[in-house]
Amino acid sequence: MTDADASRRFTAIYDAHYAQVYAYAVGRAGRQLADDIVSDTFLRAWRRLGAVPEVPLPWLLGVARNVVRERYRDEARQASLAAELRAWVDEADADVADGVADRAAMLAAFARVSEADRELLTLMAWHGLSTREAARVIGCSLATFFVRLHRARRSLEKALTAVPQVARRTQINLPSEEYSR
Repeated sequence: MTDADASRRFTAIYDAHYAQVYAYAVGRAGRQLADDIVSDTFLRAWRRLGAVPEVPLPWLLGVARNVVRERYRDEARQASLAAELRAWVDEADADVADGVADRAAMLAAFARVSEADRELLTLMAWHGLSTREAARVIGCSLATFFVRLHRARRSLEKALTAVPQVARRTQINLPSEEYSR
């Protein structure tokens, strides 16, 4: 096929099916993106003119469908990247000194509670055991464990109140479970 023949064939396809491809693009992506989708569709048709079948409309609509899907994937990827970058900025903006001071205060408070209380708290918070599993480790009933855990948490909270700026920012969020477990 010569360049002139290819140009005539493409022009005929474009003239015959532009409105239908545009209507499809509007229906799938809205008027704002329809022109870009139609442009990309016919660009691909021009580049692959030899692959365009004799009845081109289904092929063109298939290409337009793929262009729409690529746009949505690109937008989702961009949104994900933007969210990740915002998270990095937020993390970078966080005052590192506050985190260090909070950690130091928590460790100091943790050192002030009894060894038994530290064991209960670490079984739950650091080792990730359920209350039933932690009670089994300690060797007591579940009800007794809940009472001891409650006392250990209160003890740690009292130790934290010795450092006022940390007490305002820090909350003890150890995993808790229902009595029914």
